[in-house]
Amino acid sequence: MINDTNVDGLTGTDPPSIPDFPTTPYLLLDPKVAATQYHRLARAFPDTKIYYAVKANPEPRLIRRLAEAGSSFDVASTAEIDICLSQGADPQMLSYGNTIKKAKDIRYAYQRGVRMFVFDCEDELRKLAENAPGAQVFCRLLASSAGAQWPLSRKFGCSPDMAVDLLALAPSLGLDPIGISFHVGSQQLDPSRWDPSIAEAAQVFQALQKVGIELDFLDVGGGFPVGYLSPVLPIDDYGQAIQQSVSRHFGEAKPRLAIEPGRYVAAEAGVIRAEVVLVSRKSYEEDLRWVYLDIGRFGGLAETEGEAIRYRIVTAHDGEATGPTAIAGPTCDSVDVMYKDTPYELPLALRTGDYVDILNTGAYTTTYSSVAFNGFAPLATFCIGDNA
Repeated sequence: MINDTNVDGLTGTDPPSIPDFPTTPYLLLDPKVAATQYHRLARAFPDTKIYYAVKANPEPRLIRRLAEAGSSFDVASTAEIDICLSQGADPQMLSYGNTIKKAKDIRYAYQRGVRMFVFDCEDELRKLAENAPGAQVFCRLLASSAGAQWPLSRKFGCSPDMAVDLLALAPSLGLDPIGISFHVGSQQLDPSRWDPSIAEAAQVFQALQKVGIELDFLDVGGGFPVGYLSPVLPIDDYGQAIQQSVSRHFGEAKPRLAIEPGRYVAAEAGVIRAEVVLVSRKSYEEDLRWVYLDIGRFGGLAETEGEAIRYRIVTAHDGEATGPTAIAGPTCDSVDVMYKDTPYELPLALRTGDYVDILNTGAYTTTYSSVAFNGFAPLATFCIGDNA
């Protein structure tokens, strides 16, 4: 996380030192921290291509930092392609990782030099053949999200037998089938969850080898966790588990390995500063206080749905007496409650007008912020750091 050792004022009682101190809420982002996280990943995953998942945070200055650090990029739209290319990324560093693409968007990406595309069904494969002739393609497998705090559904991926058939079809359509991808869910707490999908990928490789197609690319997705309220295992544990699994299932014929981190790179680079709008109780007898912030589920904290992602909240009163607290957003919508069942204890001295800092919020916050629900503006970003 960003703390007093690398960013003055972020967790103190004074507002961060930036020009024209803005109205809360806002995200304060340090792209240097994202670059540091990228290098940690590179050490934990040697000889692995890292495709930063731009959807986690597409801030141009963060993208530029990562491009300078050597990152490749997983893009999900033409807008993300444009951001990456505008910040110095080579189109050969981009992988169009969304399995759901309009034909015109495939065509645009191809015209801009993108040559790697993912698919998970025949319709998408044929769209790629028509609009990105000769492109390198890889098929996404269905994968279990058990153990993930932000699971993925069956919206993406196909069964291994279907993947074999589709990849076998690709050459006849003028495409270059290179491999397999999968994703085991975001904020995945169990390093062993990659193993079943790696085993399935190896079976797909072997089946295609029998019909003369040599795959050589395995993208094991992202999902690497960061610490929110609770600590998580070191990234090295994930690197070792995945490398060992690849060796076990592929033997000497190990493919080129790729990962698609988003949260791990961007989350710790950001802190949301918010203001307490109201502190209330629902009865004289109830101990539970309600603290309403000027940010909620519609303002960028969508991942608090189901209280899945539990952010750490820092106040100027930390260390003083606390009490049980429900935490909600400012909108006129009853679902705009971040935490009620999770036991949050905030200082009893917290008052209307106080600032709070929500830590490790650099990923999946600004991109989840609504445009103008209830008239509230989208979550703004302010970057800090030398040459940020």
